[in-house]
Amino acid sequence: QVQLVESGGGLVQAGGSLRLSCAASGRTFSMYTMGWFRQTPGKEREFVAAISWSGSTSNADSVKGRFIISRDNAKNTVYLQMNSLKPEDTAVYYCAATRFRGVVITGRGIYDYWGQGTQVTVSS
Repeated sequence: QVQLVESGGGLVQAGGSLRLSCAASGRTFSMYTMGWFRQTPGKEREFVAAISWSGSTSNADSVKGRFIISRDNAKNTVYLQMNSLKPEDTAVYYCAATRFRGVVITGRGIYDYWGQGTQVTVSS
């Protein structure tokens, strides 16, 4: 069982930056692929970025060149550095974890554990 706790959300002006953190419980964090997803009211939860247990990363086209995912296995934490934020980035951001070993790590269905979410609001 893995428990995930997100932090770092808030209100920021367009063009600004935020860094989200996701702290995970357990002693096997390094074995998990970690992902960030986001959701707005009335829409499905969508993939943002992921980093595999081996360090490979994947980003949604909408955030490429602006968001960077990273992990610190010593701290059991995954980060999402969000730069050049846009109003359309406004959403609840969720952290997720999976022991999946496949190449494609963007699908919502492969993730077994989810955090409670943190609100990010970007004002224009």
